[in-house]
Amino acid sequence: MPNSCKQKQYFISLTILAGMFFIFGFVSWVNSILIPYFRIACELTHFESYFVAFAFYIAYFVMAIPSGILLKKVGFKRGIMYGFMLTALGAFLFVPAALVRQFEIFLIGLFSIGTGLAILQTAANPYVTIIGPIESAARRISIMGICNKFAGIISPLIFAALILKADDSELFSLIESGTLDAITKSAMLDELIQRVIVPYAILGGLLVLAGIGIRYSILPEINTDEQNATDEKENGHNSKKSIFDFPYLILGALAIFFHVGTQVIAIDTIINYANSMGIDLLEAKVFPSYTLACTMIGYILGILIIPKYVSQTKALIICTVLGLLLSFGVVFADFNVTLFGHQANISIFLLCALGFPNALIYAGIWPLSIHGLGKFTKTGSSLLIMGLCGNAILPLIYGYFAEVYDLRIGYWILIPCFLYLIFFATKGHKINSWKRNY
Repeated sequence: MPNSCKQKQYFISLTILAGMFFIFGFVSWVNSILIPYFRIACELTHFESYFVAFAFYIAYFVMAIPSGILLKKVGFKRGIMYGFMLTALGAFLFVPAALVRQFEIFLIGLFSIGTGLAILQTAANPYVTIIGPIESAARRISIMGICNKFAGIISPLIFAALILKADDSELFSLIESGTLDAITKSAMLDELIQRVIVPYAILGGLLVLAGIGIRYSILPEINTDEQNATDEKENGHNSKKSIFDFPYLILGALAIFFHVGTQVIAIDTIINYANSMGIDLLEAKVFPSYTLACTMIGYILGILIIPKYVSQTKALIICTVLGLLLSFGVVFADFNVTLFGHQANISIFLLCALGFPNALIYAGIWPLSIHGLGKFTKTGSSLLIMGLCGNAILPLIYGYFAEVYDLRIGYWILIPCFLYLIFFATKGHKINSWKRNY
């Protein structure tokens, strides 16, 4: 194929993948508004409300390996179509869930959405990593991240505009006051939760169309096994019998687990944290967008400097250390400031700022974890996708400590996560054998 045709196909493929990552972000980051919304509409505790994130992201752990098997059997494009269909099914389940106001059905819908996205991400992440030189993978992942986080910035705002009204602050206060009789309160809650029906019905239809569109697009199939192969004799990979013979991959999956957990905590808990400072939901809805805006700034910086000025490994080290410092600030800093028209404790703005280092952490972990896997690439990618269950588990742990102690104390969970990420950035990704060399 002539170079011009290869270049054209390369850019078309990146454009299609960018569109996919936009959809990932639009569907995923709306959870930041769903958590406080369901807490009120379904009468949940803080701990129970974080089952929104749990049901959504635990699907990545449960379905990642089956996703890899599916993609190997049916191919990249057909697998993407199936992923979109499952995501659409989850969106459609919000309709009966809202009609009967059953949180459990919402959780099933969220699990279905997560399952679809697990298939989509299992396909998309290794594709982006190896479609070009591995040394510039962080740059391509950063481009995808911008699309993902831009969608994340606008999706809570669009969702809030569709389901929230100007006088809802009074409605929420009235519902939580305990002064309403059971019938009146039930009618108010039914009206509140049924506002999700139209947005999610439309979303489900759009996801079906997206799946069909990509299935019949010109996006090429790729052979990840061949394109991510390495010199086996040179690297000692000729003796590798399974993915567990690659320590840096296993450690990378743990790094993904801790990283995405810190990311979703910084985004999905921030509205409730703002509420605890006396900022109502209508005003607090913008805080997840602030965090994601900081993430976009990080991605843009990564595109500009990696690998031309800073290697992706060095960028990963810098970002993990910065994440740890900001986490200490979230826990310990204790004075009020006014930023972006909001007067609040500085800790909430430091929580927003965590989005900046988190941008390049994910982009750094993937290429360091997946390089040279060869025939184990699809399974290794599935293992890394399983690490996304950190989005499910760590917010629940945060929610437990927030409920038992204090919302701010819950952020202590960020500290050990960033300590491990520093270990992976400096030492873990270099480990090629479980045996120590003396």
